[in-house]
Amino acid sequence: MPIATRAFAATTSTAPLTPYAFTRRDPGADDVAIDIKFAGICHSDLHIVKNDLGNTVYPIVPGHEIAGIVTAVGANVTKFKVGDRVGVGCMVDSCRVCGPCKAGDEQYCVPGMTGTYGAPDKHADQSGETITQGGYADKIVVDQDFVVTIPDSIPLDAAAPLLCAGITTYSPLKHWGIKPGSKVAVIGLGGLGHMAVKQAAAMGAEVTVLSTSDRKKADAERMGARHFLINSDKTAMKAAAEKFDLIINTVSATHEIAGHLQLLAHDGTMVMLGLTTEALPVFAMPLLWRRRSVAGSLIGGIRETQEMLDFCAEHGLASDIEVIAPAQINEAYARLEKSDVRYRFVIDMAQL
Repeated sequence: MPIATRAFAATTSTAPLTPYAFTRRDPGADDVAIDIKFAGICHSDLHIVKNDLGNTVYPIVPGHEIAGIVTAVGANVTKFKVGDRVGVGCMVDSCRVCGPCKAGDEQYCVPGMTGTYGAPDKHADQSGETITQGGYADKIVVDQDFVVTIPDSIPLDAAAPLLCAGITTYSPLKHWGIKPGSKVAVIGLGGLGHMAVKQAAAMGAEVTVLSTSDRKKADAERMGARHFLINSDKTAMKAAAEKFDLIINTVSATHEIAGHLQLLAHDGTMVMLGLTTEALPVFAMPLLWRRRSVAGSLIGGIRETQEMLDFCAEHGLASDIEVIAPAQINEAYARLEKSDVRYRFVIDMAQL
């Protein structure tokens, strides 16, 4: 029998999010049913709700940073049991047979991963929903292969943003081989950036934060950054030229990046993590002269997400959060547009 679910949903690109009732599918043999305790608010939620990419289907329940407790498992489930602390991130399925999926990179599934919300729902005949619906809700049902274990040492509320922000920064740090002695710069100390600083520092890197002002300098240093650079300070920027092995660019708005490429050392890479909807000019000369690269990265696979959670538990890392009630979602969205959060909003679903 389908599971009655309460949520907050967007019904148009301009209307506020409002209470919404729908049904989840009854757990199948491979499914895990979860009571959602906390759901993080990601900047991409804002993009989708406002239809910035032009493909949003309404009504839509956002939320892909989900932390909760298992309430039921299907007959074939071996990885989880009732009462387990679990998380669900940005995807709930993939084709599982393409090259990236077989390599554990389900996020790069060739036919396309199934997003936690806003994707065609292959269980529509059971749930009644044509698209997947996300974590601004009290319940969710997910295939066991797309559920991860949240270590006991990480509070559920602070763990929620790790399911997107945490893995989005951890994956490129691992892929580009950050280790003790690496020099890493992080552009933007926000929801993504603050996790990049914490993780890179825990990996032993020398971390520098680049920002438009010094108002977050103390926070950056508390999180592990050894240097803080104002990107409008031409003298300081020139002094930092050719210093960094990796630049993690977390900015989700149109901004200038060409000048920042001069900060990369030989074979250095700038990795774009922010979801921008306009082109950013890049010139060949700074790339050619030092064999520099500009790359992109998208979350991580399920195996790597579990690795990230275990790494955070080992090093005592979690997101800096502001917990809100569901009734405050629209206020949080307004503040998020003004970058008025330190550093991730998390919805307490018990107050739904």
